Amino acid sequence: MPQSDLPLAARRVDAIALAALLVGAVAVGASAIFVRLSELGPISSAFYRPFLAVPIVWLWLALRPKADTKLRAASGKDYGLLFLAGVFFAGVLAFWHLSLHHTSVANATLFANAAPVVVVLADWLLFRRSIGQVFVGGLVLSLIGGACLAGGSFALNPGNLLGDFYGIVTAIFLGSYLMAVERLRPVFSTATILFWTSMGTSAVLLPVAALSGETMVAVTAYGWAILLALAWVSHAAGQGFVVYALAHLPAGLAAVGLLTEPVAAAVLAFFILAEPITAWQTVGGAIILWGIFIARKGYA
Repeated sequence: MPQSDLPLAARRVDAIALAALLVGAVAVGASAIFVRLSELGPISSAFYRPFLAVPIVWLWLALRPKADTKLRAASGKDYGLLFLAGVFFAGVLAFWHLSLHHTSVANATLFANAAPVVVVLADWLLFRRSIGQVFVGGLVLSLIGGACLAGGSFALNPGNLLGDFYGIVTAIFLGSYLMAVERLRPVFSTATILFWTSMGTSAVLLPVAALSGETMVAVTAYGWAILLALAWVSHAAGQGFVVYALAHLPAGLAAVGLLTEPVAAAVLAFFILAEPITAWQTVGGAIILWGIFIARKGYA
């Protein structure tokens, strides 16, 4: 239903959810910085991101109010989808971190953030969801903004092809994860989804990291601090906000909203890594935000 047709209370909830999504996108966007600063390889860092977040999420789960009576009873299929969401997110982390190490940050960001296209196509082809023209316009505008954000740093060359491919695979896994969580939110709370998907993601990534040959233990306090920041800021906080938002926003709109991740990454890289913000990045960030505004107005 277009935003203008929603009652005032529903629009207010939607606005709060969108704000939560954008805050989550900023926190998740910081992961690119933490991965670059990590002492460990891409797969080992990917493993520690959900694993070190588990105690924090467990505490959240233990301290939250009793189960929401509005949530419907879970079925076996729901638990299977919960496990599958963890597998999808393991794919997101593994291939995103690999992409960052095999291509430029601009290329990895641009390809990984094609997730909205994956979600919209899946919604249309598999679930026959109506996709409004206004939303498609906002999506296209946001993708143009993402291309501008990459700007002159984006480059197609043989040396980047493997990393670019990993970025595309990341987008497929991210789109699948968002659609799975959207369908889980009527059944499980935010804390429950985040806890069990974190456990599932860790279980999948542990053997992958062990077999990768990468060092599994940080050797300095600084190295562990970076891993804790990756886990607590980007995963526990960032993904927590994203999962909360998916209770109120469709996966397609959420995927478009997550295009603010590279904007956040560019701003954080400016302050933390002293990487300059180019005119292309400034224009691209503004176009992305404009596209999100339009997409929010037009999602059916």
